[in-house]
Amino acid sequence: MYAIVEIQGQQFKAEEGKKLFVHHIKDVEAGKTVEFDKVLLVDTDGAVKVGAPTVEGAKVVVEVVNPLVKGDKVIVFKMKRRKDFRKKNGHREQFTEVVIKQVVA
Repeated sequence: MYAIVEIQGQQFKAEEGKKLFVHHIKDVEAGKTVEFDKVLLVDTDGAVKVGAPTVEGAKVVVEVVNPLVKGDKVIVFKMKRRKDFRKKNGHREQFTEVVIKQVVA
């Protein structure tokens, strides 16, 4: 059984026991549970329910493992040839690590 769920504007395939890195969720602590009810699709042993836009009564329960994880460094480099223009910038995305505990359909 799995579900396609929308978390922080991104879609994820949610299966029990799976670990996900989602965009940073504010005001959560490690060990707390969070419920997401924007379930777009549910597959139960081949029986597929597609929501319009969401599936009624379906939700995904996750447990927060680590509330703030920094991703890999991304380097942004801009250059225009023969113009003496170079700009180097970078950032690290912030994620929340969660484990899917239950998919309710």
